Amino acid sequence: MNDLPSNRLADSPVRFSMRKRDAVMLALAVAMCGAITPREARAVDGCLVLLCFAAPSWRSIPQCVPPIKQVLRDLARGKSFPTCSMAGGGNSASHAWASAPSYCPPQYTRVFDGESGPIYSCDYSGAVSVSINGGPFARTWWTMAGDTVTEFSPAAKAQLGTWDTRFDDDYAAWLASLPPPAPIAESGY
Repeated sequence: MNDLPSNRLADSPVRFSMRKRDAVMLALAVAMCGAITPREARAVDGCLVLLCFAAPSWRSIPQCVPPIKQVLRDLARGKSFPTCSMAGGGNSASHAWASAPSYCPPQYTRVFDGESGPIYSCDYSGAVSVSINGGPFARTWWTMAGDTVTEFSPAAKAQLGTWDTRFDDDYAAWLASLPPPAPIAESGY
C-alpha cells in the first residue's frame, strides 16, 4: 500500500499538509464562530444589573453602562430578564412590558382617536422594577432604542438623597400642561 514505513507516515509531506489544512480549517471555524457569535449573546450578570438599576443614575457609573445596555438589548429581542440568586430576601428585579393606559406613566401615555374609540400608546416599551427589602424601590422605563427614565419610590428617594430627576421633571411638566380644572358650579339650594 504505502512505500513509507509507518513511523515515517506522520512526517510525510502529504500528512503534514493535511494536518496544516486541518489546523487552518479549525482556526478558521473558531474565528468564524467568534465572528458570528454576537457580543449580545453573552450572559448578563443579574446581580450587577439589580445593583445598577437600583443606583441613583446607572448612566453615571461606568461599570453599569455595558451590562444595562446589554440587558435592554436582550429584552428588546425578547430574551428573559436575568436573575440574581444572591440577592437576598425581598431584593429582586423583574421586567414587564408596558401597556397604556394601565401600565404606563401618565406623562408618557399618548391617546389617539380611533374609529371605535381612543387608542393608547406608551412612549416606553417596558419597565424593570426593583424591590429592596420587600418594597418598591425603582422602576426603569426603557425604549427599544435604549432610552431610559427611572421612577424612584419615596422610600428610595429618602434613602438615596440624590437621584436622576428626569422622571419627576417630566411628570411636573406634564401636570403643568394639563388644562385647569373646570370651576365647580355652586348650586342654588
